[in-house]
Amino acid sequence: MTSSPEEPGTPEKSVESLVLHATDNHVSWITLNRPESLNAITPDQRERLIQLFSDASADPAVRAVVLTGTGRGFCTGADLRGGGQGAGERVAGDVARVIRLGAQRLISAVLDCEKPVIAAVNGTAAGLGAHLALACDLVLAAEQARFIEVFVRRGLVPDGGGAYLLPRLIGPQRAKELMFFGDALTAPDAERLGLVNRVVPAEDLHKTAREWAERLATGPTRALALTKQLVNASLDSDRATAFAAEATAQEINMTTADAREGVASFVERRSPRYGGS
Repeated sequence: MTSSPEEPGTPEKSVESLVLHATDNHVSWITLNRPESLNAITPDQRERLIQLFSDASADPAVRAVVLTGTGRGFCTGADLRGGGQGAGERVAGDVARVIRLGAQRLISAVLDCEKPVIAAVNGTAAGLGAHLALACDLVLAAEQARFIEVFVRRGLVPDGGGAYLLPRLIGPQRAKELMFFGDALTAPDAERLGLVNRVVPAEDLHKTAREWAERLATGPTRALALTKQLVNASLDSDRATAFAAEATAQEINMTTADAREGVASFVERRSPRYGGS
């Protein structure tokens, strides 16, 4: 959940340099760039991440997102020591407010992003960092990556949506095992449990993430967004509600240019050319 603050005497860096961003071939690349702290997230970084996911949702030129990190860590959680959140006397309600307006907003930004989000987990993903990866639609992991529900080691309750995400991904018993013991989960074990889509050698991680993202970026963007919403909502819905949402989503989707192109390409026996609208 926490990590080491910057070394004493280190010049303060801009948040733009700590969370890198570039758009390439309709893919928004978001890179946590604080390797000396294993990419622990400060409040300023968190706000930039939330804004970048919001921007990706609204930008028609962006059709997929990749989230990754530099160095040995993907993200080791919220850097509480670096953010000054522990200063002063604690008032009842402060902790809940910080979590609600901080970690939970960040996880929601990923879940609510209207473009498919790929996590390219390059190293350790711990605490909020693990939940940040698991909130993504697809998870690629380098062979040396690890996932750690570190909260119990600090005497804390999992936050940042962990108790919501994990049982839905692997069931309550497995989720409790990870959260009760806080043991490091290797990338291959995470893949076996269903937390990771694919494990690749470290040198292939960026390449594989690019291939997946660019494939998504040539797909029917609105249909993918509606599919993401349907799958996420289905976990909290009864059958009647889920079926109604599915029918409504298809009704909306059939008004898009990409749906018309998909049908036309099938009839004309050619590959579709989706424009994202």
